[in-house]
Amino acid sequence: MYQPSSVPICDCGSFGFDVVTPWPQPSADVGWVEVTAVAVDAHDRVHVFARQPDQVFVFNGQGALLYTWGTGCFARPHGLTIDAHGNFYCTDDLDHTVKVFSPDYEHKFTIGTSGVPSNTGATSIDYRTIRRAGPPFYFPTNVAVAADGTFYVSDGYGNARIHHFSPEGKLIGSWGEPGSEPGQFHVPHGIAIASNGAVYVADRENSRIQIFSPSGTLVDIWEDIARPCQLAFDREGNVMVAELGYLAGMWPGTSAPSPQSTGGRVSILDATGKLLGRFGGGSTPTAAGDFFAPHDIAFNTQGDFFVAEVVHSAGGRRGMVPPDCHAIQKFCRRHL
Repeated sequence: MYQPSSVPICDCGSFGFDVVTPWPQPSADVGWVEVTAVAVDAHDRVHVFARQPDQVFVFNGQGALLYTWGTGCFARPHGLTIDAHGNFYCTDDLDHTVKVFSPDYEHKFTIGTSGVPSNTGATSIDYRTIRRAGPPFYFPTNVAVAADGTFYVSDGYGNARIHHFSPEGKLIGSWGEPGSEPGQFHVPHGIAIASNGAVYVADRENSRIQIFSPSGTLVDIWEDIARPCQLAFDREGNVMVAELGYLAGMWPGTSAPSPQSTGGRVSILDATGKLLGRFGGGSTPTAAGDFFAPHDIAFNTQGDFFVAEVVHSAGGRRGMVPPDCHAIQKFCRRHL
């Protein structure tokens, strides 16, 4: 009989989190190499976007595998978002497209030209080769859906833009260019929308979160962030940030800011950007509650959350962590 254990990980004033281990259940025959994204639907089913095999695995909250979908649909999974109506937005970075599916997993439409990147002057997935901002897409990363049904796409590795689309997929507008100045991006990797409509962008290689109005006007910049990959909002409007840190997934020729630089971690910030709690750090990346390469984060309706990790591509294939390092973890909220 499956009997998970819970280990206290983080206290944040009036609430905290425990890591649930193991998750998913050991009986789930997943066979994946790494997990790039996780999203939770209105029924608290957990949709896990995995690579090798490239498909979506669906679990109940206890970690039992229910079914899979999407086999054969993706060149390389990257981001996964579920809107209020149950539609799925899947970013396929190597295909340079965003594919949208119905709640019944029927393909609705695709944005971008399959296999054809936009003209930014980039020569690879290395953002440092970008020469100019371009139209959609060149290795898109993630999607965030607004309350009015419009959606935003972070166009990250081969571009440096945020694109705004109508519910039908028509381009409304774009903003951003390569660089480190305010409003510029070096890998806009994650994106989320606050309850007031503000657009939060995880500007990964600039190690910051930039906050914009719905039309793209810069509102604020949060620093003290270590290469953020994605962020999510809890029920109170606090911001949970999945940070890749400086021990995994470093670009060739780059190095950590200092020998003491953090590895993968999760930071919890309030609506003003004040730090409420932080855990992980990568000192023991295979341990429950620690991380090697956090890549995505998502909440369920109970306030619990899940963190996906790109273990293989961030260094697992080079032996930095063992092949059985966790690719996804569940954290349960508790009241203090």
